[in-house]
Amino acid sequence: MTYRQIKWLILLIPTISVGLWEYVRHTVLLPYISMNTGNWLSAIIVFLVTLYFLNILFGRLERMQQELQRERSEKAVLEEREKIAKELHDGIAQSLFFLSVQVNKLGSEFSKDDKSYNKLKKTLQHIHDDTRSAIQNLRNVPAQDDISWTTSLNAFFNEMETQHDFKIHREWRLQDEDLTSKEKIELFACVREAIINVIKHANTNEVWLDTMKTPKGWVCTIVDKGTGFDSQEPTEGFGLKILHDRAYSMDWQLKITSTAGKTTITIEKEGNA
Repeated sequence: MTYRQIKWLILLIPTISVGLWEYVRHTVLLPYISMNTGNWLSAIIVFLVTLYFLNILFGRLERMQQELQRERSEKAVLEEREKIAKELHDGIAQSLFFLSVQVNKLGSEFSKDDKSYNKLKKTLQHIHDDTRSAIQNLRNVPAQDDISWTTSLNAFFNEMETQHDFKIHREWRLQDEDLTSKEKIELFACVREAIINVIKHANTNEVWLDTMKTPKGWVCTIVDKGTGFDSQEPTEGFGLKILHDRAYSMDWQLKITSTAGKTTITIEKEGNA
């Protein structure tokens, strides 16, 4: 039902109610009820009919307003994300590219075994990769109504497997309706960042991804059986910091445990967070 139709129904329902009652009253009920009683019944009947139908119509109007507001909010978020992505691409990403070119030119002045030069080159490459990852994540548009969010996730997983000769063992039990639009964006970003970190740093070609609903929310677990790291020490990249920041912004619980041969990342939503 369109907004225009609802508006006309709001205008017509009281008029039609009065007309129908007066017709029945004068053609059928006139011998049985007095004029005064009929007037009181007119007011009561019109009130009840109007209250019933207008309550339904106003409820639909409120839902339409909420949907419109949600669409406007999502559009504003997408526009802002695209703006930030463009600024990153035109500014930081290009500067890093030119900087990497200059560093490569300096490579002739250093030996291939120079640790400081190799560390600088590796760090610069990590920063460049993380920036590109951030740009791609910002430009990742959430699925439209005809393409489910889980379908988009599986498309990303398939792409990672194809591009990196990588296996993602999936047990994805969450449905689209289990998360809000913002939660879908942020959880997708967290899962993406975790998988890219595994590809870049874990020295393995497998990862296990599991999600499930809980009585108070849901939990997402990413496990790899790679080299691991000391979870008490900071790492060279920014991937874990990005995960921490995203989880904190959504009031999710993030737990990272790592030993030689296994790393586990757990993202959990509790209650109405």
